[in-house]
Amino acid sequence: MLKRFCFFLFLGILTPSFSQTISSKEIEKRELDSVKMDTIQIEEVVISREKMDPEALKEYKLLQYRVYKVYPYAKIAAERILSLKTSMGNLKTEREKKKYLKIVEDYLNNEFKDRLKKLSQKQGQILVKLIYRQTGIATYDLIKDYKSGWKAFWSNTTARFFNINLKTIYQPYYNNEDFLIETILTRAFVNGRLIEQKAAKPIDIEDLNQHWQQLADDLRHKK
Repeated sequence: MLKRFCFFLFLGILTPSFSQTISSKEIEKRELDSVKMDTIQIEEVVISREKMDPEALKEYKLLQYRVYKVYPYAKIAAERILSLKTSMGNLKTEREKKKYLKIVEDYLNNEFKDRLKKLSQKQGQILVKLIYRQTGIATYDLIKDYKSGWKAFWSNTTARFFNINLKTIYQPYYNNEDFLIETILTRAFVNGRLIEQKAAKPIDIEDLNQHWQQLADDLRHKK
């Protein structure tokens, strides 16, 4: 029952109303407009000792905007899971636990459902990754614990209609986008744009940078 929390946290993403009648292009246009309105200036970005070209920098800024938008939800999710785990451990009877879970469910539905439904597809994808970063558990597995494997399968299938794979995990050492997300988070923590919450599985940013630098050097030497 502990993992029931995340099922309701993602309720807004899994429902058909998520996409509403707005096309993905229109949502992306709105995101780009929001990026242009953001007064926070991005510092010079250098990947593999080479400056990003204008198009790559544009994509990086868009990714930064999306990370800024959804990270607070991932942070809250981790905090609520820890709080829920502690509270459930102090309850003695199943009746008390069910009553407490009902209170939590009502709170999450009222507090987050409408807001999550307004996320774009890409923001939803990033949120799934960051939930894994903060909890160490894939959203699919969180749902599976509560709804059984069959229900988790259908939840995942529904999410895939919106290009959201609930089995997605966060892999900054293997996925370039995840590496960029970690870079964005690290800088945001340092400059105070986001409040840091340690990842469930510690990430050494210097080691991560060296890893990608070595990959870039190896690729350059093969050319």
